[in-house]
Amino acid sequence: VQLVESGGGSVQPGGHLTLTCASSGFALDEYAVGWFRQVPGKEREGVSCLNGNDNTTYYSDSVKGRFTISRGNDKNTVTMRMNDLKPEDSALYVCATQISDYLCSQLSTDIGARGRGIQVTVSS
Repeated sequence: VQLVESGGGSVQPGGHLTLTCASSGFALDEYAVGWFRQVPGKEREGVSCLNGNDNTTYYSDSVKGRFTISRGNDKNTVTMRMNDLKPEDSALYVCATQISDYLCSQLSTDIGARGRGIQVTVSS
């Protein structure tokens, strides 16, 4: 069971990136899947989640209207499009399965399986 993130990197403010979370060993479409981000010295922050029941999406206030989480065309990927990136979006982004759709709706960071994360840096 493994989750692997890709698509991170460095971008200028106002730019965009698309992160992809790919699973191996299990079908990701059976689970609620979310992204959280980590910055050294700060609390882990849940930013988005896609529930496992009907694909309802949830976003933190800090990214609402700029980030979009969705399932890929196969059963094993989830992507997050990030538009209008800001320096405060710089972080290690980690995808993870959520334990329940309720915890997904709360953007809980009490997670199931997780990837190692991928760095996103926004600077001019």
